[in-house]
Amino acid sequence: MKHVRALLALSITAAVLGLGGCKKEPTPATTSTGAPAAPAGETADQFIARVNEEYRRMYPEMTAAQWLSSTYINDDSQLLSAKANERYLAQLNAWIEQAKRFEGQQMSPETARAIQLLKLGTAMPPPKDPAKLEELTKIATRMEGMYGAGTYCTGEGDAKQCRQLGDLEDVLRNSRDYDEQLQAWQGWHTISKPMRQDYTRFVELVNQGARDMGFADTGEMWRSGYDMTPAEMATETDRLWGQVKPLYEQLHCYARTRLEAKYGADRGHVAGNMLPAHLMGNMWQQDWGNLWDILAPYPNASVPEITSALESQYRATQEAQLAKNPGKRSTAELAQIEQDARLASAKLMTERAQDFYTSLGMQKLPESYWGRTQFIKPRDRDVVCHASAWDMNMSGDVRTKMCIKPNEEDFTTIYHELGHVYYYLAYNKLPPLFQQGAHDGFHEAIGDTIVLAMTPKYLQSIGLAGEQQVSEEALVNAQMRMALAKVAFLPFGLMIDRWRWGVFDGSIKPADYNKAWWELKAKYQGVAPSTARGEEFFDPGAKYHVPGNTPYTRYFLSHVLQFQFYKALCDASGHQGPLYECSFYGSKEAGARFQAMLSKGASQPWQKTLKELTGGEKMDASAVLEYFGPLQTWLKQQNEGKTCGWQADATPAPAAPATPAAETPKPATQG
Repeated sequence: MKHVRALLALSITAAVLGLGGCKKEPTPATTSTGAPAAPAGETADQFIARVNEEYRRMYPEMTAAQWLSSTYINDDSQLLSAKANERYLAQLNAWIEQAKRFEGQQMSPETARAIQLLKLGTAMPPPKDPAKLEELTKIATRMEGMYGAGTYCTGEGDAKQCRQLGDLEDVLRNSRDYDEQLQAWQGWHTISKPMRQDYTRFVELVNQGARDMGFADTGEMWRSGYDMTPAEMATETDRLWGQVKPLYEQLHCYARTRLEAKYGADRGHVAGNMLPAHLMGNMWQQDWGNLWDILAPYPNASVPEITSALESQYRATQEAQLAKNPGKRSTAELAQIEQDARLASAKLMTERAQDFYTSLGMQKLPESYWGRTQFIKPRDRDVVCHASAWDMNMSGDVRTKMCIKPNEEDFTTIYHELGHVYYYLAYNKLPPLFQQGAHDGFHEAIGDTIVLAMTPKYLQSIGLAGEQQVSEEALVNAQMRMALAKVAFLPFGLMIDRWRWGVFDGSIKPADYNKAWWELKAKYQGVAPSTARGEEFFDPGAKYHVPGNTPYTRYFLSHVLQFQFYKALCDASGHQGPLYECSFYGSKEAGARFQAMLSKGASQPWQKTLKELTGGEKMDASAVLEYFGPLQTWLKQQNEGKTCGWQADATPAPAAPATPAAETPKPATQG
């Protein structure tokens, strides 16, 4: 789940600056990068005003190139995207060079903050060498195209079957056949093998860009964007993980026991008591919610399972579409009717999510949103289905990009993505350089705060769940349902950037990319592949955010912050009782507090913004533990007498993959 403030495919997101500015007027003197030179005698305040104006003026053109690259994957759109990003990064280099004139000078706090944000203006620091910059943008665009068009094929001739990510995810979601799940998991991980050489070169180029900006490496640059030192940032994430790790360990122990009961002791875990990667219901083991049929504490107690209700709504929509077109229909006509029904269903789900935000007093989404958003996967072309939110012009053209299916995972994802959209709309009044989240974890936490308020009673009120039982069993079920999404995610949210920090600083060598990836997954998640994964694979590239170059620590931080935000908004709404029972749906007071925070953007340090909402200046996971208190007590009881924990240095024995011999990964569409 990603939000886009500038160049999606190249990770110029809300934590970044944005675009460059070639003026429409006669061109002034230029720098070696080709960007306009700074006017003589310009003050720091004038410099920032100019950057903001250039940024705002050219922003729509640049985001349009990125939108096309993600929604029409072909050679032409990738070329436009790469060249647009190249122009931006050349301009960014020029701005950063021009900003050096003001080092040590007196200036307003606002200008000083804007210059600091400017220096952190991209997740992909550009080399000064124009040839290397051009190479970098081409590689970055190509890797995202590989991911978006990734296809796994088996069989030959008429028996050939090809599946993309959504189809393979459906297998992990719905199948409980061990070998079928393994084939789907291994199949998707073939699409990233061709990325390895590109990614190795990509790291070299962005590290050169980071050094040109004065950082030791790209990882240090990423850790510098949190109003604290890079070392303090690393320590802070360790502290937060230490708070929540005991809860995760209890959940891990429980899940392993249930998997062993389902698949047998020889298949339900991997050596060292680790969880098998392909059996977790999710391609990356970051969300275990699809394993509800295995992990439900009390199958006979009520649980707000909403996928069946969403599927029923979709089928009703499809039947209505068929009723409008009676008589004999061609295959093409039936396919179009199905597509129209999917679109109508997706829009209905999105309207329901919008309703939560408007119930808090926030505005309705602009009419343009409904006409320009990608709600479902088109029938005629490859697109990047990874969910994302877009601010196209900094003045109201907001969109989301998804391939929505009628299931619970996609439904909650819509609420998440609209959180980004409402953040955009709230801070669009600020100068462009401040149109970011307080830090990138804030941006990711907004929509998930709303998801926490989607309590069983709320789901019942909107017709997606029946009347809920009031019992200890029902409470544990509801808590487990939420924990499989929120708690299971925490170590995954931490390990991806731990891997990249090591890649960027050189402690993880290219020859050990895959080995280090699985070592970190073992260390933090207690997850391992059931068969050996050598260096002929590039499994990190099978996760969108690696080829898409999106920093990931933001997601870990958001999973702490969302509970802090949630608790604060529950207090503002006047909620009395256990935290987990709170839904602030319809609370204008909570909405006003939330909107006030969103409107600050990055105009002040995040610590001040956090304090204004929650009363404290530190990120703190105590609200996570308060929320899941009943579940943690229950898990300890269930795990009593069992050997919990895992041995992270255990390595799976090599084994033949359970896949057909004929497989053809299709890395990209090339026009």
